Amino acid sequence: MDPDTSADGGLVVDEAERARQLVVAQEMAEHLFTEVMQRQIIRPGRGERETSDAIRDLAADEFGTQRWWHKRIVRAGPNTLTIYKENPPDRLITDDDIVFLDFGPVLEEWEADYGRTFVFGDDPVKHALCGALDEVWVAAQRHFAETPDITGAQLYDHTCALAREAGWEFGGIIAGHLVGQFRHERAGLDEVETRIAPGCDLPLRRTDARGVYCHWILEVHLIDRARGFGGFVEELLDLGPRA
Repeated sequence: MDPDTSADGGLVVDEAERARQLVVAQEMAEHLFTEVMQRQIIRPGRGERETSDAIRDLAADEFGTQRWWHKRIVRAGPNTLTIYKENPPDRLITDDDIVFLDFGPVLEEWEADYGRTFVFGDDPVKHALCGALDEVWVAAQRHFAETPDITGAQLYDHTCALAREAGWEFGGIIAGHLVGQFRHERAGLDEVETRIAPGCDLPLRRTDARGVYCHWILEVHLIDRARGFGGFVEELLDLGPRA
């Protein structure tokens, strides 16, 4: 048997290899986003669904990506207020818009989850919110790094507090989730235990029932409800260049 696989279905159990593969998957997703911008796939006059399909096709051409472990999300304007489980009507991107992408491609059997926000036009509030996304993400990641026994519920509460301190509302019902080898490596975990969210009272630094170390995505969704828009960013919490 390959020493990096389990007997029950190919799960990579060597932790160094698992961590490397997750980082590589994120780097590939980041490269995809760079290509999206360079090719101006996100542009005014294009619909959200059309943009999503164009990114799907680019991912297939560039990386051979045929599977996505969650639905592809492109949201613009007031649709940026909505959370993952909602399905707002398709909307055209405008010249003075804010747009976020949330994509979960499966890259060589590993889950990537990468989200970024883009602003068209000169609206200072939209640009301020976009800048705050990274600041809140970095501050939340720093708190995670400095708090060894932090639970999912505690990190969620802290991230919401950081959003308020920055002058925004936290728009998500979760602040992240488990990530791993497709699909999700959830052995022995209840749904709530796979999320950085209220009710997750287990420490994030833990192993599952098989002794496999848990790795996490941190996501930040900030909104300005009065002005009718928001923004979103996500990437690996405990691995990658900012860990």
